[in-house]
Order: sequence, then structure tokens, then C-alpha cells
Amino acid sequence: MQSPPRDAPPAQWVAQEHAMRPRLAGPGSLSMAEVSALSPAEFFEGIGNGELPSPPIGSLMDFIPIEWSAGLFIFQGTPDSRHYNPLGSVHGGYAATLLDSCMGCAIHTQLKKGQGYTTLDLRISYVRALTGASGPVRAEGKIVHLGRSTALAEGRIYDVDGRLYATGSTTCMIL
Repeated sequence: MQSPPRDAPPAQWVAQEHAMRPRLAGPGSLSMAEVSALSPAEFFEGIGNGELPSPPIGSLMDFIPIEWSAGLFIFQGTPDSRHYNPLGSVHGGYAATLLDSCMGCAIHTQLKKGQGYTTLDLRISYVRALTGASGPVRAEGKIVHLGRSTALAEGRIYDVDGRLYATGSTTCMIL
């Protein structure tokens, strides 16, 4: 995956986040049976328009869905001191969680109604430290391969200037 070009000025990223947040319902969970009864499009549109609860991990880590389509999913978050490790930078688990989420959701967009997935393998490469000064970042996941029993995806975290913070790849089992 190449580093993305600057796709929007900082004000536009903030505006997109401010437009999405009020549409989202509070955090909550659906049962596997409830999720399986929905197509991926119904599921993600339901979250995006507030008809379905937002996954609790987004509330805990303070990131939201910004954009999705077949094989692509983008979350946005703004790391701050709540996410710091003892060394004064954002804990690596923040980036790992963003990447696991965007790559898994990218795979989910391509599943059939009734299918699910679970992460088998998660690989993260950190390029530079995230801090409170990093500003908003986006985690973009894209499918590399979708098979009958496994799927592969790649992801990256970047800021509004296209600076790369971390990359990742995952193998997920199709359920």
C-alpha cells in the first residue's frame, strides 16, 4: 500500500468527524445472531445512521467510522494523553486497536449475510510515535484477499499531511 495523498485539509477532517458523531448511537452490542441477520451494508449503515449501537471499543478508545465501501473501511480518532504510556507517547495498543478494527471491518464489508470473522493473526509495524500533538489520524483498512475460509487485509494509520504512523496486516478466519 502506498502512502495516501493528503485527501482533505485538517478542517475538513474535523468537520467530517463532527458531522458523524451526532448520528452515532451510544455504545452497545448486538448478539451474533442479530449481526448475522444483517448484510454488511445493513450493519454498517445502521451504525452510521444511529439505528444500531456503536461498538463499545470506539467509545473506549475514542475513534469513529468515517467512510466505508466494499473492501475498504476508515476510522478516525485523535490520540491524546488518555492514551499515553508511561513514556509520554500514545500506547502502541491504540494503533494496534485502530488497525485491527479497520482491517477487520474492511473484511466484514465483503462477507455474505450470516458470515462473521475473527482475527487469527495481527502484525503491526510502527513508523513514528503518536502523541497528543499528532492531531486527528485515520486508520484505513483494505482487503488483499477474500477466500472461503480466510481473508487477508492491510492497513495504515496516517495524519492529514499523509505522514505514516503505523502499518498492519491481518489474517482473519471466516466464520
